[in-house]
Amino acid sequence: MSCCLSCCASLTCGLCTSTASCISQKSARIGYCGLFGVSLVVSWILREVGAPLLEKFPWIGGTSDTNTTEWYQAQAVLRVSLGNFLFFGILALIMIGVKDQNDRRDSWHHGGWTAKIVIWLLLVVLAFFLPDAIILVYGFIAKIGAGLFLLIQVIILLDFTHTWNDAWVEKDEQKWYIALLAVSVGCYIAAFTVSGILFIWFNPSGYDCSLNIFFLVMTMILAFVFAIIALHPQVNGSLLPAAVVSLYCAYVCYTGLSSEPHDYECNGLNKSRAVSTGTLVLGMLTTVLSVLYSALRAGSSTTFLSPPSSPRLGGSKPLLEEAEEGKAKKEEKEARPVSYSYSFFHLIFALASMYSAMLLSGWTSTSESSDLIDVGWTSVWVRIGTEWVTAGLYIWSLLAPLLFPDREFV
Repeated sequence: MSCCLSCCASLTCGLCTSTASCISQKSARIGYCGLFGVSLVVSWILREVGAPLLEKFPWIGGTSDTNTTEWYQAQAVLRVSLGNFLFFGILALIMIGVKDQNDRRDSWHHGGWTAKIVIWLLLVVLAFFLPDAIILVYGFIAKIGAGLFLLIQVIILLDFTHTWNDAWVEKDEQKWYIALLAVSVGCYIAAFTVSGILFIWFNPSGYDCSLNIFFLVMTMILAFVFAIIALHPQVNGSLLPAAVVSLYCAYVCYTGLSSEPHDYECNGLNKSRAVSTGTLVLGMLTTVLSVLYSALRAGSSTTFLSPPSSPRLGGSKPLLEEAEEGKAKKEEKEARPVSYSYSFFHLIFALASMYSAMLLSGWTSTSESSDLIDVGWTSVWVRIGTEWVTAGLYIWSLLAPLLFPDREFV
């Protein structure tokens, strides 16, 4: 039996080493996404089955006899999130200032996967030996970090819509203008269609659902405001970004309303008491994919903290300096600037770790059923607040050049 266990352990270690060695320089970002995805799966599994195990740890909840199962589930999620946050946070600090691929830290970012996986495991395990006070503080900080992650999501969306619009306009062909108009009209139709469906789902007859009506009416008003401002003659705007942001706001409004408490009479989606396993799996997969995409796009974006461009070769130099700088010029030609900020890339994953913890723990609220993900009034107001921040940032991006003509906005 011991020989069999030794063989299994050896094969497992060999598999991990082989997997780590297969992560090349080009697939490093995919490797980090995979590791982050594994952390989300571990968080979900411990959320579902880890509460009885945590109750046996004397240093977790030992000072209180009234802790519920939901409290222990939130503890499991927060502790995995803390280990994940420390891993990516440490990498973010180490990678500060990496501008060239010749930097030794570039190889640390792309290689050493066996060591990094071991360190990640140790940090996650270490988090389960920390006292409750540290986890309590981390839970508060995680709310702020999750809010920052949502804010970055919004900025990336605005950057993406403007880049998309500029790319099609620069083609300067009629078919691309027609495509712009078609996509813009389609997004607006979809946005108002979604809003109309939400009126049916979240405003059932016989109940006072004024709060839901306010949220939905505000969403539709914002869509009109986006179009009016973007098409104003004095504003250098376009209909495509306005339409995409309108559709996104409608989607965020839906996620906010669907997060309303399980027993709230105005939430037409949660009339059934039973939540199927398939629904939970689908919701978790959607969460994993959305967080992974946001973190990957944010970390790869050139909008935030992008590294400086390639070193420029100097023009004419005095004759006395040419001999001294000959070697320097040769080294400059061989310089290979990094394509994105490694530090910011890891920072995004650290913030995404906080955000995913808030989703799985209901923003550390234990008043809702433990069978539900991202449900509660805290989640509702976070979503609606995100929608309004999105609207404010988009309107500002349109009006800022008009209000401050002497400043340059990129």
